[in-house]
Amino acid sequence: MQRIKELFQNFWFLSGLFVVFKLTLHFLTSTNYELHRDEMLYFAMGNHLDWGFASTPPLMSFLSFIIIKVFGYHEFFIKLFPALAGSLMLIIIALFIKELGGGRAALVTASSAHILSTAMLRSSSLFMPVIFELFFWLLILFFVLKLNNRQDPKNWLWLGVSFGLAFLNKYSVLVLGGSTVLAILISKHRKLLFSKYVLYAFLLFLLIISPNVIWQISHNFPVVTHMSELYRTQLVHVSAGSFFLDQLLMNSSVVLIWMPGLIGVLFFRQEKKYRLFGYIMLLVVLLFLISKGKSYYTLGVYPVMFAFGGYIFEKYFRKQLALIVSICFIQTIIILPFGLPILKQESMKKYSAFFSEYITNAPMRNEDNGYYPIPQDYMDMTGWDELARLVSQAYDRLTREQSKRCTIYANNYGQAGAIDFYGKKYNLPGAVSLNDSYVFWAPDSLTSDIFIVSDHSLGDIPNLFESYQQVGEIDNDCFRENGLKVYLCQNPKPVLYDFYRNRVKEHKALYGF
Repeated sequence: MQRIKELFQNFWFLSGLFVVFKLTLHFLTSTNYELHRDEMLYFAMGNHLDWGFASTPPLMSFLSFIIIKVFGYHEFFIKLFPALAGSLMLIIIALFIKELGGGRAALVTASSAHILSTAMLRSSSLFMPVIFELFFWLLILFFVLKLNNRQDPKNWLWLGVSFGLAFLNKYSVLVLGGSTVLAILISKHRKLLFSKYVLYAFLLFLLIISPNVIWQISHNFPVVTHMSELYRTQLVHVSAGSFFLDQLLMNSSVVLIWMPGLIGVLFFRQEKKYRLFGYIMLLVVLLFLISKGKSYYTLGVYPVMFAFGGYIFEKYFRKQLALIVSICFIQTIIILPFGLPILKQESMKKYSAFFSEYITNAPMRNEDNGYYPIPQDYMDMTGWDELARLVSQAYDRLTREQSKRCTIYANNYGQAGAIDFYGKKYNLPGAVSLNDSYVFWAPDSLTSDIFIVSDHSLGDIPNLFESYQQVGEIDNDCFRENGLKVYLCQNPKPVLYDFYRNRVKEHKALYGF
């Protein structure tokens, strides 16, 4: 009994318990839904290793390559990587607490905040750059803390490496970089910028990112094309009011922990030496607001405030800790289904309707500012297996000879990713698409005379084929592409081949092909 008591009093044993608990949460819920449309795109990149892609740097493709080669096409192992990244963040939070001089109470509070945050739970559930961005941002700010505390400029070298790796995951780390430099400049630590190690760190950063930068240059800067499209279709809907509201809602269940952390570093006289972290957070939020970034782009600065929240409570409000963590736990239980996929589709639909009527419909707001039966992420994790099944029904109608002359064409990367991933069990060939990075992998011309097409309407099909028939349609109001149809098209008109060749040439020209 004494041995068990001693274990629970051990700082690192407690940290390990939180890591195991978080991993278990994700293991139990990781396959309750299908893969997200973006997850399937990133996974497909593993079959096309390169130093860059239409909408993302190369890190996700390297991770996908490892998954494919080691584990194959399994949802569980795809979800394992973000769960591991989210859990490793708890170790960095523990290191952060140690560097601050905090103890077990601070660790328990900060780790609880990370686990109880629905935004962190959702990010750790999705194989996307977001969770790896959160991991790198926390790691970067940990080295900033060491730089701040120890005044040792050699920590700039670790920052150079961390910023470089983070850049290969998501370009938005440049916002954190700019915010960090500005925060140091306006703080009392500005002398840290005037060191030869800053130059060395910058050179390390350039060395790490150079393959992607060269790739960007040789492909007409796809990041610019992607951001222009993003601004035109999604970011145009971002308003200052919704942006600030989302800052509270994203981590609302643990606002009683991260908000005191922010207030403490900004206004407590005794914590003046940590003020630059408050400046960094405010600058990150401000820069993304000005640039009309999505609300969740700021998520990376919140885990640091979880750590400071634990530190502040342990140091100044220790008697209130149990009450605060209990309130956060109750709040999380209420909104947990929006952060962790614990409810299947129909149950989630009912819970969303209840939540919309009696609390708020904010979690059901889509990026187009519309409101739907369930949150957008879940809508993007529904219907893909059914699409692959419908395509297989069309494909199975073909003879062996006909199947060799068949091309499956998808209207967007979500559809193409579903056919590539879920189509494996139906022995379907890979899909062709001209959307996002799929355009890089599309053939320059076609010789097929049989096509299976997924789209919401006939569109150009009557102008390109002599005969066509609808094989099926998806009827699911929880599917973001509800009404998606699958067509079997035969006897192409001569104009088809020129039509495709011109379209693919136009799309590839954007990327320097």
